[in-house]
Order: sequence, then structure tokens, then C-alpha cells
Amino acid sequence: MRIQTKILAFTLMVAAAVSCKSNGKVLLPNVSGKAGEVIVVIDKDYWDGNLGNGVRELLARDCEYLPQREPLYSLVNLTPGAFTDMFKYHRNIVIFNIDTTVAKQGVVYRTDVWAHPQCVIQLNAASADSALSVLNRNGENLAGAIEQAERNRVIANTLLYEEGNLAEVVSKMIGGKVHFPVGYNLRKATSDFIWIADEKQYTNQGVFIYKYPATDPEPFSDENIIAKRNEFLKANVPGMFDNTYMITSEAVKPGVRFLKYHDRDFAETRGLWEVYNDFMGGPFVSHSFYSPDGKEIIVLDAWVYAPKYDKRQYMRQVESLLYSFEWDKPEGSKENKAE
Repeated sequence: MRIQTKILAFTLMVAAAVSCKSNGKVLLPNVSGKAGEVIVVIDKDYWDGNLGNGVRELLARDCEYLPQREPLYSLVNLTPGAFTDMFKYHRNIVIFNIDTTVAKQGVVYRTDVWAHPQCVIQLNAASADSALSVLNRNGENLAGAIEQAERNRVIANTLLYEEGNLAEVVSKMIGGKVHFPVGYNLRKATSDFIWIADEKQYTNQGVFIYKYPATDPEPFSDENIIAKRNEFLKANVPGMFDNTYMITSEAVKPGVRFLKYHDRDFAETRGLWEVYNDFMGGPFVSHSFYSPDGKEIIVLDAWVYAPKYDKRQYMRQVESLLYSFEWDKPEGSKENKAE
């Protein structure tokens, strides 16, 4: 087992070195595997013990704020000996290098080791107990790296196949762009509310963008975020029948946490939505933040309706669009000047 893990670690280091040749970028194959899937390379004894339980509790825990139970990621366990070339092109790989000769315990994050765009994470430890301690200390960062890799793939694909006119509609209202792939269409646009959606026969992925004056002393409290959300949805998102409209469900209390991404601070709100006086519903996530001048609150709100299907991947796709947001560059800035 030690020989296998040493060979595995050496192979990983060589591959990383090859991918950084000074004569230019190495052309790598595209990643394989399903979205939301993670290969975990670990000895069977460890997988069946406390360390494996810790990995499952971290990466296969229930997704938050979905109407039914779904794991955060779908895990595929391989022993080091079974981790052959055919698996090295997978999109997300977590490798446990457990050996008594390990001098520096910790987690190493790499990208594009064997394929592109790939996330490879290696956890180095001298024993299974030490590995579990390292995992417990670094678990949220580890899961976050995989989540961001999944988002980045969605964003990269969106930019390749973008419905460009939609970004311009958003820009005119809030001074920044959300990028949407082909398939999304404008449903509604007013001076303070935009509704863009990809509507198929059995699924609906949508984004609401709205703004309002930042006059409340606590604009990012749970109560204020939900009150404003309900106000905009009632006014702009009618249901199929009279006196029906989208609102935030009270069945599960929404959760708010404060995050930072690309120098943008925002309040992330997760919860469930429903249609008042009807039986439709699903998950949502929103980002609330100040406009550059601090005079307005801007909200990007992503939601899914997929009653026949699991919703984890649909939600991950539409949430990734929120992370594509970028402020418009000022006129005359370097980014806007022609090459």
C-alpha cells in the first residue's frame, strides 16, 4: 500500500511539472465524468473506517435547501491500485496519500494535472487518524474548491455560448453584467426588475434581478431581504391562475450568510419558493449587495422548478450564473480600449 501511494504521489508531481513547461501550455484532453461527481482515491480499509465516514460526511452530506434529500456530490471510491489512466481525466479527484514517511501533512490543491478543466486535491498524512484531523481542519476549503471548480466550468461554457444581448439588458439597469448561455430568454424588464429564464417542457431555470433604495439601516437582515423579495415577486411574477404569485416559502426558514467573491461582498440567501394559492415550488439562492455608490441594494436571485427531477445540478447551474456577475468597466478604462 505504501509503495502504491508513493508511486501515486510521484506521478502527480511529475504530471504537474509537465503541465508547466516553460515552452508554453501543454494541450490537455477535456475532463470526463458527470457534473457533481468526485473520485476519491483511498485505500479500502480507510474508506470503510472513520476516515471514509469523514469524507462522506463532508462531500456526500445533504445539499442545503432542496425540497428532497440529495447529496452534495456523488462519490466514486477507487483504491490507489485501481486509479488507472482512464480515471485520471476525471473532472474532480481527491487523493489520500497516507504514509508514515510523509513529512509535511496538509492539503495540496492543483488544477489541470491530467485534463482540463480539472480539480485535483491531494491530502497528505502519516496515518489515517492524522488524515482525519487534516480533513476536519481543511474540510470546508476542500469542498469549496470543488464547488468553485464546478461553477467555473459552467461559467466558461456560458461565455463560449453566450446570449450576449441579455447581459446588456442587465447592464442598463444595474451597471453590471450577468452572463447567460443560449437558451435563456428575457421574460420581463422594468426600471427595477428583470426576469430571465430557460424554460423547457419539464424544467424552468430562472434569474430575477432587482434593485431598491438602500434606505433601511439593516438592509441585509433576514427579515428585510425576504420582505423585499416577496414584495418584488408578488408584483412581478404571477402564477398560472388568478390571485397566484411567487413568494418565499415559510415551510423552511431561509438561511443568510455573508460571502466575498472577486472583491464583491454580498449576503447569500438560500431557501425555498412557492406559488401562493397553488402547488408549485422549488429552491432558490440570491446574492444581495450594495451598488458602487452605496445608494441602492442590488439582488441577483436564481431559482429552479423541476418537479420530475433531482434539482442539485439544475440549481448548481443557475447559481453559477450569479457568480458570472461583473461590474461594467468605466468608459476610457484600459479594459475598454481597443487592442
